[in-house]
Amino acid sequence: MRARQRQRGVALLVALVLMALVTIIAYDVWFAGALEQRRSFSVLSVEQGFQYGLGGEALAAVALQRDLQQSSQDYTAEEWAAPFPPFQIDGGDVEVGLEDMQARFNLNNLIDPQTGNANQDVADQFRRLLEILGLEAKWADLMVDWLDADLQPTFPDGGEDPLYTTQTPPYLPPNGPITSTSELLALPGFGIERYRKIQPFVAALPVGTTINVCTAPAEVLDSLSATIRQFDANFLATQRKSKCFPSLGELQSSLPTDWERI
Repeated sequence: MRARQRQRGVALLVALVLMALVTIIAYDVWFAGALEQRRSFSVLSVEQGFQYGLGGEALAAVALQRDLQQSSQDYTAEEWAAPFPPFQIDGGDVEVGLEDMQARFNLNNLIDPQTGNANQDVADQFRRLLEILGLEAKWADLMVDWLDADLQPTFPDGGEDPLYTTQTPPYLPPNGPITSTSELLALPGFGIERYRKIQPFVAALPVGTTINVCTAPAEVLDSLSATIRQFDANFLATQRKSKCFPSLGELQSSLPTDWERI
C-alpha cells in the first residue's frame, strides 16, 4: 500500500510538472504570435503612412508645377499657399499644405561660402532677429562657430571644440552647413523653449539662398535693418491678399544698404 501511494504521488508530481511545461510552452507560442502580429501591424501602419506622405507630395508637386506655369514669383495670394482640402482615409483625414521656406532666415548664410568664415552682415541680421523674438543675441556667435571652418571662438560669446568636448556626452560642431534647424538645440543651454520661439522663422537651406520678401514674416523683414521696425503681421496679411508685398524695390529703398541676399 505504501509503495503504491508513493507511486501515485510521483505520478501526480510528474503530471503537474508536465502541465506546467505545457502551459509555459503554450504561453510562449501565444506571446510570440501576438508579438509578431503586433510587429506586422506596426510595419504596415508605417508603410501606409509613408505612402500617404508620397501622395501628399505628389499633390503638392502638381500645385507647384501649375504655379510655375502661371507665375515666376511666389507670394501668399497664389493658389499654392491656400490650404488643400483634406481627403479622407481609413481612420482619419490627410491634410496637405505648402510653406515657402525662403520666407525664413537661412542659418547656413551665416557662413561665407568662399572663405568658410563668418558673414558679418548676416550674423548681425541674426542677432537682430533673436532680439526681435525676445532671445539673447549671444546665440548668434555660438551658431557662427557651430558652422564656420576655423577653430577660433567668435568674440565675445562664441565657442569651439573645447566647449562641446566638455558636454555630457561630448561631441564636436560640424564646422560646415547644416541640414536641420534642430541643430540649434546642440548649442549648450539653448533649450527647447527658445527653439520653439525661433523655429518658425529659420531654415537650413543651401548656402546663398536668398529671402523671398513676398512671403517673409514681419520679424524676418524687420531684422534686415538695424534701425527700422516697419512691418506688422496683420498689416502684411492685409496687403498680401492680392499681390506681393513689399516688392523688392520698396523694401530696398527703405533699407540703409542694398542687401544682395534678398
